[in-house]
Amino acid sequence: MAVPTLPTGAAGETLTVLCRALLAEVDDLADRLTARLLEREDVYDVLGVPVREDLRATCRASLERMLTQLAGDLPPGSDAAALTVDTGRRRARQGVPLEVVLRAYRQCGRLVWERMREVSRTELDGVHDEALLVVADDVWRILDASSDRLVDAYRREEARLRGLELGRRWAVLEGLLAGGGHEPAVARDAARLLDVRENAELICVVAPTDGAVEDPLPAPTEALAGIAPSLWHARSAEIVGVVVPPEDAAAALPAVVAALGRRASGPVGVSPPVRGLARLDVAHRWARLAAGTLPTGRGAAAALDDRLPEALLAEAPDLVPRLRRAALGGVLDLPESERRTLIDTVRAVLDADGSPSRAANALYCHRNTVMYRLARLEALTGRRLSDARDQLLLGLALTLPADDAVDG
Repeated sequence: MAVPTLPTGAAGETLTVLCRALLAEVDDLADRLTARLLEREDVYDVLGVPVREDLRATCRASLERMLTQLAGDLPPGSDAAALTVDTGRRRARQGVPLEVVLRAYRQCGRLVWERMREVSRTELDGVHDEALLVVADDVWRILDASSDRLVDAYRREEARLRGLELGRRWAVLEGLLAGGGHEPAVARDAARLLDVRENAELICVVAPTDGAVEDPLPAPTEALAGIAPSLWHARSAEIVGVVVPPEDAAAALPAVVAALGRRASGPVGVSPPVRGLARLDVAHRWARLAAGTLPTGRGAAAALDDRLPEALLAEAPDLVPRLRRAALGGVLDLPESERRTLIDTVRAVLDADGSPSRAANALYCHRNTVMYRLARLEALTGRRLSDARDQLLLGLALTLPADDAVDG
C-alpha cells in the first residue's frame, strides 16, 4: 500500500518547520491526546489497566513518528508505517474495537493539525498560514493512507486470532467429546473458553456427514435463534452441536428438535439434556445413537427418547438377526406376500393396543380375518400377543425398518 509523497518546495518547508516545532513539545501533546481519548472512550477502563497504561506510550510514539514523517526527517530506508502496523496488531490482541482505534488515530491527526495552525498563527506570526492551507489535502491524504495500513494490520491480526481461537475451541471440544471433561480442571477451562457455565444443562446434536457433498444441517445457529444459544463443531464424519438452553432444557428440547428438523437434509440426532460439560461425551454418544436410528437420504431430526427401541437395537447390531428370527420364526420362511400380510397384521394389532377389532378397521378387513392371522402367527412363531414378553419381542422386531424386519 503506497503512502502519498510529502509536499516539496515552500509547502514542504512549512511542514518541516511546524512539525519540528511540535516535536519539541511532543510530551505535552501526548498528555493532551491521552486525556482526550480517555475522556471520550470508556473501553480502555473496561479492558483493564495494562491497556490504559499502554495508551499514553502509544500516543507519544505515534505523535513522534507522525511529526517526524511529515517533517521529512525519517531516516532513509525506514518503514514509515511500522509503528502504525504494530499498533493495529496490538490493539486487536487487546480487544480494543476497531472503530475505537480509528477514532484515536483520527484524534491524533486532528490534534497535530490544530496545533500546527496554532503555532503558525501565534508563535510564527502567521508566516506559514497560507502555505499550511495549501498542504492540507496532502497532509490528510498521508494520514488517511496511514489509517488504511492500521485497519489492514488490525484485521489481519484479528483474523489470525480468530483462527487460533477456533483451533483452541476445536481442541477443547474434541477433548470433551473424548471424555476429558470428567477431569474437573479440564471442565473448568473448557467452560471458560467456550463461555458456558460448567454446570449448565446441555443438549448435544449430531448430524452425520458420511462423505455427503450436501450439508446435512445448514445454518443451525440461525435455526435455533430465539430458542437457545449453540456452539457447532465440524468433524471428519459428523457435525456436532452443543445447545445451551437459557432455562429449562427439557422444556426446550421439542423446540430444538423441531427447528433442526426443518433445516435438516440428512439424519440429525438430539440427546436428552445432561448436566454439565463433564457429561458432554455421554450426550454425544446418545445423539449419535439417535441419528443412527433415522433413515439416510432424507432430512429428519429425532430426540433419543423418541427412538429408544431403535437405539437399543442399534447398540447391539449383531443381535438383530437373532432377535428377528426369535420373534418371527417361521413367518420369515413364508412367500413374500404371505409374510407381509402377517407382519402388517401384527403391526396393526400392536398399534391398536392389542385390539383385533380396531386392527380390523385399520386393515379394512373382518375381525375374524385378524383372529385367523394371529392364530397362524402363533403357530409359526410360538409367540402370543396376549403375553407381555412376546409382545415386547415382536414390537422390537417390527421396530426395524420394514425391509429388514421381513428378511430371513
